[in-house]
Amino acid sequence: MKYLRLTRQQLEELHQEFINFLATQSITGDEWEKLKKEKPEVAEEELDIFSDLIWEGVLSKVQFLENISAQQMHFFHLEEKEMKLISVKVMNPDIDLSTKEGFSWFRKNYQSDFVEYLTASKAYSADKNLDKFNLIKQGAVITKGELYQWFDDLIG
Repeated sequence: MKYLRLTRQQLEELHQEFINFLATQSITGDEWEKLKKEKPEVAEEELDIFSDLIWEGVLSKVQFLENISAQQMHFFHLEEKEMKLISVKVMNPDIDLSTKEGFSWFRKNYQSDFVEYLTASKAYSADKNLDKFNLIKQGAVITKGELYQWFDDLIG
């Protein structure tokens, strides 16, 4: 398995897509039930393959990721040839950006000496989607990129 198996909830939400996937494997509903009982390891493999296919589709379309922690925010723009990063670091240990109060402080003080900005670009490895997935594994979430674009305008 290349990525991570989808959760039970995700698989339930993709129920119809999974049925279609099984159909492409020439597996009927009855055969699937039999497979789960008699050859659970084969059924597990099918779930893994399906999960990887879903991840590939999602990762190939994602353009922006965000990772916000107590003192730092990382905004990624996943372009065709490279990923661009805007990093924001708050030098005030009393501020927690992951809280409403902390982010409110940041909005008022984003141009103060307590806030540091950094930009960087990095080429993808041989597996672009795996690079994106690793950022998600480290806590990044897929977004529409509003904050990235706001910061890009601010510091660009």
